[in-house]
Order: sequence, then structure tokens, then C-alpha cells
Amino acid sequence: RVQLVESGGGSVQPGGSLRLSCAASGDTYSSRCMGWFRQRPGKEREGVAVILFSTGMTLYDYSVQGRFVISQEDAKNAVYLQMNSLKPEDTGMYYCTTGGTREYCSGGYWGQGTQVTVSS
Repeated sequence: RVQLVESGGGSVQPGGSLRLSCAASGDTYSSRCMGWFRQRPGKEREGVAVILFSTGMTLYDYSVQGRFVISQEDAKNAVYLQMNSLKPEDTGMYYCTTGGTREYCSGGYWGQGTQVTVSS
């Protein structure tokens, strides 16, 4: 079993930046990837970024391409989401996920989420 804990959320003005962290513990040795999802108000949960641990390859949703950067620690027990040029439409609960084989590494374990609010 894997436990995931997100942190780093908060309130920021449009154009600002936040760095989200996802700390993994437990049976992480079998995890091949980690992804970030978000659930915006009134919308379904959507994938925004994923990283493959073996190659470092990353993939982003078009809505965050060029603004968000996902990265990992060498020890593979933490992943970060650097969010720049934030927009009000980025507001939502952000979740990390690992251990799955579906899009953006979903289908396995989830964290509890961290709230991001972008507002002037």
C-alpha cells in the first residue's frame, strides 16, 4: 500500500506561482509514475501532468502546457508541481496519484488533495 500526502496549496493572485509537493511512503518500489489531477468547481476531476520515473518523461494537459512543470526527486519518493502564471481557472483541489495504469497514472492510490485558489 502507498500513502500520498500533498502540500503547498494556498491562495495566490493571478499571475502568481505555487509549488505543490506530493510525498509518497509505503510500498513505493512498484510505482512507475506519478500524476497530478485537479478538480475545479463544478467540473470533473481532470489530469494535468504526469511523470514516468524510469525516463523522466513528462506529459501535460494543453491547459497547463508551458506554465506547469512536474518534477521528481531522485529517490522517487516525492514529486513536485511548479505552477506559474496561475489563472483564476486553475482554482481547484489538486491531487497526486500513483500506482495506476490509466491516464496520468491514475487507477491506483490517491492523496487527500491540496486546495489552490487563484483570485484577485
